[in-house]
Amino acid sequence: MQIDELLKSMVNKGASDLHLTVTSPPVLRIDGELIPQEDLPPMTAKDIELVLEQIATQDQRSVLDREWELDCTYTLPGLARFRVNALRQRGVISLAFRFVPFYIPSIDEWGLPQILKELILKPKGLILVTGPSGSGKSTTLAAMLSHLNGTATRSVITIEDPIEFVFRNKKCLIRQRDLRDDTKSFATAVIHALRHDADVIVIGEMRDLDTISAAITVAETGHLVLGTLHTVDAPQSIDRIIDVFPYGQQQQIRIQLSQVIEAVISQALLPRIDGGRIAAFEIMLASETIKRKIRETKVFEIPVTIEVSTPEGMQTLDQALADLVKRKIVKLENALTKSTNPVKLHRFLQSQGEVVTC
Repeated sequence: MQIDELLKSMVNKGASDLHLTVTSPPVLRIDGELIPQEDLPPMTAKDIELVLEQIATQDQRSVLDREWELDCTYTLPGLARFRVNALRQRGVISLAFRFVPFYIPSIDEWGLPQILKELILKPKGLILVTGPSGSGKSTTLAAMLSHLNGTATRSVITIEDPIEFVFRNKKCLIRQRDLRDDTKSFATAVIHALRHDADVIVIGEMRDLDTISAAITVAETGHLVLGTLHTVDAPQSIDRIIDVFPYGQQQQIRIQLSQVIEAVISQALLPRIDGGRIAAFEIMLASETIKRKIRETKVFEIPVTIEVSTPEGMQTLDQALADLVKRKIVKLENALTKSTNPVKLHRFLQSQGEVVTC
């Protein structure tokens, strides 16, 4: 089993992911759909062990033996990088490869919201990029950093698990740290980034209290912090940050968060009618009204504030989905699967004169 040939086929077919699991042939995810490669034989445990030997170092295989899961990267020279996750299931190993191109498309090339260009140039504060796994958060962050790298002079440190897009210094000085290989924890790396004279700190995943606390503290000291969360919209993102703290600290955290938050960008990937996929974005900017609602425990009112703040550059996810349906880029049934409020999605479409059918 030559993994390089499988990965070349994956890239040539435009797949985002490759799954290798015992008793199943290799499976590609193309435009969001899982497609078994029926022309290939089912994988055996020995096949997957051989693949692991090709892509992982002895130290990495030791981590997998000890912890029963592993995150790492594999590079195919001249083609692409791949984020690899290995885990044990029913006593055998399963592998998942995520395609990471060498080339980092710009905000314009990806068709991302133009407001991202302004946000990444903020001198300080906290910016959250959120969405389910596989929704393109890493790509959005990479495009934002690429814009910063070509626009302003900044000292940047990223903390990732593992490193995905690799940057070359242009106007910025960028240092990329890999969890485990370069640092033992996100929280520790965030604090040490301050001592390394960072202007911008990118946290691959804000997954625990220590990391979230460190991110808020660093943002308070006048640095720009970008981080990701596995949440679907702005209110859920705000609540996730606050709820991770003990009850007695939550009001203080509300005040601190309201002072440092600059934006929450939430995204979802949908299949396009004409093939491929497209992202829909919710954009919450930290207006004085938004900050007050965070302080006053009125996060549930934030969606209404976003809805009426479109002149300021905000939009809810449902407004974004309605626009994609109206422009006949995505089907209504696909938009409904990503909607946080299907009733409002229908209402937005009806207000635009669209005939809504299910």
